[in-house]
Amino acid sequence: MATAATKSAKEFVFEWEGKDRNGKTVRGETRAGGENQVLASLRRQGIVLNKIKKRRMSSGKRIKPKDIAIFTRQLATMMKAGVPLLQAFDIVGRGNPNPNVTRLLNNIRSDVETGTSLSSAFRKHPLYFDSLYCNLVEAGEAAGILEELLDRLATYMEKTEAIKSKVRSALMYPTSVLIVACVVVTIIMIFVIPSFKEVFTSFGADLPAPTLFVIAMSEFFVAYWWLIFGLIGGGAYFFMQAWRRSEKIQMFMDRLLLRVPIFGPLVEKAVVARWTRTLSTMFAAGVPLVEALDSVGGASGNSVYARATDKIQQEVSTGTSLTNAMTNANIFPSMVLQMCAIGEESGSIDHMLGKAADFYEAEVDDMVAGLSSLMEPIIIVVLGVIIGGIVVSMYLPIFKLGQVV
Repeated sequence: MATAATKSAKEFVFEWEGKDRNGKTVRGETRAGGENQVLASLRRQGIVLNKIKKRRMSSGKRIKPKDIAIFTRQLATMMKAGVPLLQAFDIVGRGNPNPNVTRLLNNIRSDVETGTSLSSAFRKHPLYFDSLYCNLVEAGEAAGILEELLDRLATYMEKTEAIKSKVRSALMYPTSVLIVACVVVTIIMIFVIPSFKEVFTSFGADLPAPTLFVIAMSEFFVAYWWLIFGLIGGGAYFFMQAWRRSEKIQMFMDRLLLRVPIFGPLVEKAVVARWTRTLSTMFAAGVPLVEALDSVGGASGNSVYARATDKIQQEVSTGTSLTNAMTNANIFPSMVLQMCAIGEESGSIDHMLGKAADFYEAEVDDMVAGLSSLMEPIIIVVLGVIIGGIVVSMYLPIFKLGQVV
């Protein structure tokens, strides 16, 4: 019963109207577990309640990294403007269109209100706030520069999401075209070719080998389409699950993605940009190098670089310089190594790594623009060979019949 009550309390927003200490009518909304909590909270603020009603909240959409990035930017902006932390959480939570984000922020606000540090409140929700995020917030709290660190963190998350979006957009066009091509080929195999088969049967003549091959494929497709789609769907599902859970498959696929002829360089530049941007942000926040490397590998989004980061961390902890440790990993471009070496000599590693991140982010932009124009002719040729081959094989008997006549 208690669990059910707690869940239902999280599903309600209370709209109220009352008068403040000056007798002025005020209205608002408060999310709480029950009316008593709302009454107690308003009473502490000196508001005399006239009416209150609760409204059922929708379940809302899934919380995405983009939502966390927007929240971080809003929180940093308001704290720089001098808005108190708890009031900033109220403003951001009330203005967010996603009820799930609002509930998350209200839970964090409640923890902070009871004396919990902001970083500790964030650590209670690891699904949305990773170790990098929490470590930077903790460093900001310790140094008294929380608003500055939140601003850096917001910039980092915005740039990271921008890179992800650009890589996704580069993959979206060929993926969508190939899906449409599969649908077209399926329709041809199930509905079009059987009609041609009936016509060719009435000819009573021997059919060319390409035509017989396509007809055999069509017959198999019509008879076992459920098995084909089941195997493809089930195989894709189990492969994705194995990719997520198996470190060996994850390592194999991440290594393969870096070596794919067209998309490999794009993935590599995106990973290097995220790696250098993360380390630059951690350095700028004053986090020690060995501790910073804890978060850098996972933030890169590639297990090859994550494993290399673990080795770099081990070497750095034994006294090796960062540049030499990165060189020994043998996966970083020479430009990054040179920038890192200059940064170590001049004592400005965060600045030089930030410059390297800017460079590779610009490279990702250029590659995405180039890939869009490069993929179009390649996809046209592939679709022309597949669909064109099917069409020609179906018309070969008609051409032969015309020659005989």
